[in-house]
Amino acid sequence: MKREKTAKLLFVYNANSGIRNTILDSMHKVFSPSTYECNLCDITFGIVSENKTWKKFRQESQYKMVFLHKDEFARAYGSKLVNKFTLPIVLSDSEKGLKIFISTEELNQLKTAQDLVESIEKQT
Repeated sequence: MKREKTAKLLFVYNANSGIRNTILDSMHKVFSPSTYECNLCDITFGIVSENKTWKKFRQESQYKMVFLHKDEFARAYGSKLVNKFTLPIVLSDSEKGLKIFISTEELNQLKTAQDLVESIEKQT
């Protein structure tokens, strides 16, 4: 049974949207993983599909989750706000505005989807 979703988390990838960018990002993950700039992308998605551990957590989570690429974030929240944050990042979105939930530095230290799940759960 799914728990009631109570909070909104905004996951912002350090990658642009679109098929072309997705293909380029996948190739980058394969051929030069050490220089790939979106650890959030890397740990939540493999080369072609969503990580199973992450998908299960996402589907069963109490949180409402929104996922945006950096160009989508800029369109939705304005480029001035985008420049306020480094990417990737997880933000909490409430009537009080956006607050950092998991910083870029923290995300970049995570190695697996399970690490991300644990990071989210320890803050609840």
